[in-house]
Amino acid sequence: MLALAREPVFQYGSTMMCTARASAQKKASRHLAFALLAFALSLASLMALLYVFLPREQGLGRAALDDSLTVVSRGGRIAKGAEIAGRPYLVFFGYTHCADFCPTALLEISSVLKALGPDEKAGGLFITVDPERDTPEVLKSYLENFDPRIFALTGDPEKTAALAKTFRAYAARVSREPPGDYDIAHTGLVYLMDKRGLIVSTFDVQQPPQEAARKLKAYL
Repeated sequence: MLALAREPVFQYGSTMMCTARASAQKKASRHLAFALLAFALSLASLMALLYVFLPREQGLGRAALDDSLTVVSRGGRIAKGAEIAGRPYLVFFGYTHCADFCPTALLEISSVLKALGPDEKAGGLFITVDPERDTPEVLKSYLENFDPRIFALTGDPEKTAALAKTFRAYAARVSREPPGDYDIAHTGLVYLMDKRGLIVSTFDVQQPPQEAARKLKAYL
């Protein structure tokens, strides 16, 4: 009788233990599933942002260097966009009133071009996002600080804005004192455009110049 009385108690306790263990396992599985789902969603969101905001290999289309753009060289020569087509360029959007970021980027581009060697057919393009103040004469003077293979591009505001949009480069005027004065908030990326005018990708000009020159040389 005692044995018969104990047996149901033992089975009942075992059942409760198994049920509790199974419940805990289910909860752990659900937590793991939620964690994996959250990770997958975060990864998908990150990939979506990269797809929208960062250039991809030849994924941004062609940047037309046509005769609607005015090209200024360091020596002051004025040309049309089509005259400098046919070689790879490191492209940067900025403006001459930029205190430090723009000249730093152009000095880094100059270092890459210097490491590439004087005879290699590559260059830099400084495309102004402030064509109203960056006249050809202003750009000529500004370019004297950098490698002679860096050209400045300007044009009417609509044309330069459309070119920036092709690169997915951002630029917006920010008012400041005194009234009528302004700065321009803009993208700080350097882009690589190949000799066909295709926008390849962003380009790291902060890596060692010799390494950057080696990568650029692959597009000559």
